Amino acid sequence: MNMTRRSVFGAVAGGALISIIPVRSRGQSSPQGSVKALVFDTFGTVVDWRGSVAAEGKEWGRAKGLTIDWANFADRWRDGYRPSIDRVRKGQLPWTKLDDLHRMVLEELLKEFKITGLSEQEKDHWNRVWHRLKPWPDSVAGLARLKKKFTIAPLSNGNVSLLADMAKNAGLPWDLILSAELARHYKPDKESYLTAAELLSLKPGEVMMAAAHIADLNSARSFGLRTGFIHRPDEYGPVRRGDDAKPGDFDVVASSIVDLAAKLGA
Repeated sequence: MNMTRRSVFGAVAGGALISIIPVRSRGQSSPQGSVKALVFDTFGTVVDWRGSVAAEGKEWGRAKGLTIDWANFADRWRDGYRPSIDRVRKGQLPWTKLDDLHRMVLEELLKEFKITGLSEQEKDHWNRVWHRLKPWPDSVAGLARLKKKFTIAPLSNGNVSLLADMAKNAGLPWDLILSAELARHYKPDKESYLTAAELLSLKPGEVMMAAAHIADLNSARSFGLRTGFIHRPDEYGPVRRGDDAKPGDFDVVASSIVDLAAKLGA
């Protein structure tokens, strides 16, 4: 990379690690190294994207005189997420940050939901709803506990500015911001996970990926990271859930970030 670690994410807050806690894998022998840092998926794991987008949409819709199923709007917007990043991963698009991919999907949604007459400023503000997502009730308290023992950071496909704004708005106490943008590779590409470990000056086995999504954790584990599953049964609302309701054999399986902290001795 043509940048120093300081220019990428600034000085790490909170000083040196005070203690290191080994994590025993379920059904496996103790890992070779001790976990020194936790990196988190954010959308759905740390913040409630669906509830946040739907709630802000309802408020915005009332002001604009729009009658729309905003939960469905949120779902449709999120449905465009994976195909859009896959276009980047497959080389069909050059590197494009998530804010811009979200905007591409939004333009199609405005047509689908027959929303017209918005100014460029209004579109930009609505697109940045992803910067303003609300945390799950346990997220801030759980992260604060983990921060006392580990370096903690997001490891998200969100771009750096999105994640920084999200942290400010939601009060997320990250030590630093890590993002797929720094590797110029979206998860689940190995570069996104291994660049995070490299920037932390740690071996992959010293980093735990924490997420509510099994595919993310399986990818992280395949590249040598430890794994922590956080159950988020309400991420997709009362009906949609899929395989993420059935956690695999990860190093830690937790019901919340507070529970994860407790299981890691924080």
